[in-house]
Parts: sequence; C-alpha cells; structure tokens
Amino acid sequence: MNETTKKPESYKFFVGSQKYETGQVQLTGAQIKAYVPDVAPGSKLSLEGHGNEPDRIIADDEEVSLDERHGGPRRFTLVPPANFG
Repeated sequence: MNETTKKPESYKFFVGSQKYETGQVQLTGAQIKAYVPDVAPGSKLSLEGHGNEPDRIIADDEEVSLDERHGGPRRFTLVPPANFG
C-alpha cells in the first residue's frame, strides 16, 4: 500500500457507552457534544481521567487530542446542567 492509497486515520471516542469516529485528531468540547443527539442546553462534557488523573470538565472551546497513544480511545460523559431550585 503506498501513500496515495493509504486509508485516512480514524479517531474513536466514546460519550457514555456510544462510540463515535472522526477523521480529526483534535476536537473541541462543542464539536464532541455535536456528535451526540439531543444534548440538553447547558450540559457539560467530562473527560474520564486515565490512571490516577481525575476526571475533568472540558470547555466548549477547549481542544482535546483523540490520539489513542494517550491510553486508548478517549471517554467522555455528559453532565446535565445543575438545578439549584
């Protein structure tokens, strides 16, 4: 296989238990949420930490590398907006 017929890279990530794929090595929090149908307005995106790293909230304009050399596909959780009523 030469360079011209090489399959484009595909990057996998999960939001909850749902798997998604993209051709982009980096996506913003907003782009990741756009893959998920029916995201409630105001929902936050949490990136699961690897090893001893804590989970952390990803801002809509923050870029996240989806390169699997970080320890496999990135895993995210949607955090519904808080209701302090």
